[in-house]
Amino acid sequence: MRFLSFLSLLFLTIACSPSSQESSHLEVASDSTFITPLGKTYSIALPSEKLQTQYREAKAIYESNPEDVEALIWYGRRIAYLGQYNQAIQIFSQGIEKFPSEPKLYRHRGHRYISIREFDEAISDLEKAAELIQGTPNEIEPDGMPNALNIPVSSLHSNIYYHLGLAYYLVGDYEKAYEAYVKCRESGSHYDNIVSSTHWLYMIQQRLGNPAKADSLLAPIHADSTVIENQSYADLCRLYKGWIPVDSLIQQGPGGSPSNDAVRYGVANWYLYNQDTARAKEMMEGLLETNYFASFGYIAAEQDWIRWFQPK
Repeated sequence: MRFLSFLSLLFLTIACSPSSQESSHLEVASDSTFITPLGKTYSIALPSEKLQTQYREAKAIYESNPEDVEALIWYGRRIAYLGQYNQAIQIFSQGIEKFPSEPKLYRHRGHRYISIREFDEAISDLEKAAELIQGTPNEIEPDGMPNALNIPVSSLHSNIYYHLGLAYYLVGDYEKAYEAYVKCRESGSHYDNIVSSTHWLYMIQQRLGNPAKADSLLAPIHADSTVIENQSYADLCRLYKGWIPVDSLIQQGPGGSPSNDAVRYGVANWYLYNQDTARAKEMMEGLLETNYFASFGYIAAEQDWIRWFQPK
């Protein structure tokens, strides 16, 4: 069951001039709300003008080149950045009908199935993507929202295994999640990839009751290494190494960004590993009061809450 509701549609309204119309409204009918598995309803905010412009450009390029798989992928990615995950899934599904052997389509559709909490579908897509890349050269995956240095830090293979590992983790299949994140870490030598995959590998082994193995997985973490965009994961790995106190990572305020939510979720789990279940519960509950329902930290906390803390 999908948790996106269709309570209302946003359409273009009549404006005095085309320019004012374009700057304040989407050009497509859009989902206006998202209802989480816990019954929380979030409004999908109108995206920035920059995101809307990028979407329109990607749509125009695709419509001019409907047989170009890369144009189709960017069309789907750009509409997903507007919070329109169902529409993105539909676009990627159309692409899969045309290009059934293209792993990138399964990788991106799998990601958006995670966004709407359809984890079995995500696993199916990402397993298919992993199958399709066997024996193929890896490649850098360009960022839709580039970092400050405009240097992509992930690859197609690492992203497939990262999202596959996450999907397994979210359904509680920690052994398969571990295998996927090992492959993720092996798929790229960039330090940003090392810290992101190591964070999940560490948490997984702690959840499996293997603290010594969890600690052994921190070997590639070095104090003098530089990250470009995954600072949240790097900070968590520094916590796991014992280099910084947990208090230094406890955040105040509303949160509501992927990096903030990643830290909050990692710290909540740190308390869980250290037998402070009450503090872990408190922190996960606080995370679930933030406003970015599509972040991986939020979704992971949501699944943990359903599995452990929600009254039966």
